[in-house]
Amino acid sequence: MPGIAAHPLPQAAGDVACDPFGERRARRHALHFDLLGGRFGFHSDNPRLLRLVEQAYAGTPPQRLPQTRDFRVELDLLPSGGRACAAPPPLRTHSGAGVLCGILDDRNYVLIVPAERRALVAVSRDMLEHAYHVRYELIEFAVYVLAARGLGLMPLHGACAGSVGRGLLLLGASGAGKSTLALHCLLGGLELLAEDSVFVEPEGLLATGAANFLHLRDSALAHLDPQIGSWIGGSARIRRRSGVEKFEVDLRRGPGRLACEPLRLAATVLLSAETAPPGQPLLERLADEQATIRLSEDQPYAAAQAGWPDFVRRLARQGVYRLRRGAGADASLQAIRGLLE
Repeated sequence: MPGIAAHPLPQAAGDVACDPFGERRARRHALHFDLLGGRFGFHSDNPRLLRLVEQAYAGTPPQRLPQTRDFRVELDLLPSGGRACAAPPPLRTHSGAGVLCGILDDRNYVLIVPAERRALVAVSRDMLEHAYHVRYELIEFAVYVLAARGLGLMPLHGACAGSVGRGLLLLGASGAGKSTLALHCLLGGLELLAEDSVFVEPEGLLATGAANFLHLRDSALAHLDPQIGSWIGGSARIRRRSGVEKFEVDLRRGPGRLACEPLRLAATVLLSAETAPPGQPLLERLADEQATIRLSEDQPYAAAQAGWPDFVRRLARQGVYRLRRGAGADASLQAIRGLLE
């Protein structure tokens, strides 16, 4: 494959002669999780790679859709590249012959075959020092792409929270406050489905996600209960590709409820950086035409997918709202809570 050198796993000399690609090699260990509506099996010879899978998904509420499928992700550990770096190179993408590629370098990449619902994640030993990038940019990337393609889901960059089987899709540009609002939804008694990526069944608007981590800036700690602040402040810090440093808060070890089943969308909320004038409502319903335009601008990747026009019309019929900033996240929570009633 262009850009990826051959680095075969250790094999006996006779094995190399009769099986140069290692196709007959058995990956002896496996983990299985119900994720994003599918049944995922993760297979590897290396326990450290499977521990990264556990860190991502162990204890995450299973998400099952009415029509589910099986997926297989294989994980291989390759020799070190022989060079140290402060951070991995940016992820590059490539496709061809029915294969989708996410490439960090010639020893760290993911190959995805959507038609077969399979993926291969290759990781070098030295890259294990960058566990966040391996997990987020290779393992979770493979899961998200496989689920979206294999189950026909619309992939959205956003958050989702709800109650009693009904959900609110929370969208907005980076820095608009999605994660902070998602936190207050969780603390305010709503169930959190996802904070960063939401996948929606286009016909029935049934949303699924992986409620594993919440990514928050230091500013989110302001005005929080000391116990909640301690929970967040004790979390690991990660640095996004944008350079922004955030807490990576493990939702499975904190307060609040995580959604144990997909949520049927009741409305879509577009977060705005604009502050509402005194006395004016924070929430405003957008006309269908304006909602379609704003959603397409907010979700360029999804807007390029087949079926987007019909999907976005369904969202508009359900109701698309602009949420302006108020006195605080609690005010925003109160403004959107009524959309679930």
